[in-house]
This record gives sequence, C-alpha cells and structure tokens, in this order.
Amino acid sequence: MLYLVLAVAIAGEIAATVSLKLSEGFTKLWPSVVVVAGYAIAFTMLSKALKMGMPIGVAYAIWSAVGVAAVAIIGWRFLGENLNPTMIVGLVLVVAGVVTLELGRMH
Repeated sequence: MLYLVLAVAIAGEIAATVSLKLSEGFTKLWPSVVVVAGYAIAFTMLSKALKMGMPIGVAYAIWSAVGVAAVAIIGWRFLGENLNPTMIVGLVLVVAGVVTLELGRMH
C-alpha cells in the first residue's frame, strides 16, 4: 500500500510537470488546472507516504528520480525535446542511485 501511495504521488507530479510546459506560462486554462491539481495530489500523497512510515530520503529519492526519468522520456517522445546518449546515461545513474538507497534501507 505504501508504494501505491507513493506511485500516485509520482503520477501527480509527472502530470503537473508536463502540464506546466503545456500551460505556456499559465496562459492556457486546462493545463494550468492540471498543474495545480497534480501538485496538490503529489504533495498530499507524498506526505501520506511519509506518515505511513517511509523514510523521507528514500521517498524523495524515488519520487524525484522516477519523476525526472518519466518527464525526460515524455518530453522526448511527445514534446520534441532532445534525449541523447549522455542524458540517458545520466538518467540511468539517477535511477541506479535510488535503487542503491532502497537496497541500503533494506539492510
């Protein structure tokens, strides 16, 4: 259940961040609404995950790393942004760092 709550927080953050670009400086209504709602969901669910006992360092690492990777891939795939091999290596390193944190928490 804890990871489901964190997954909802991550989904909210991803939706909000992508919509932030689509809002064009908050000049488009619906993407702007998704920004506000997405971040509200993200922070509410992140705080719930923390209340349920997830360590803050691990929660934030997972939340931010998955968000960074997902937004980079969405930007590349759907928004015409660049994603070169060097950037892919960086994303892999970020995710590897989060996996290492999680493994360290389990020991």
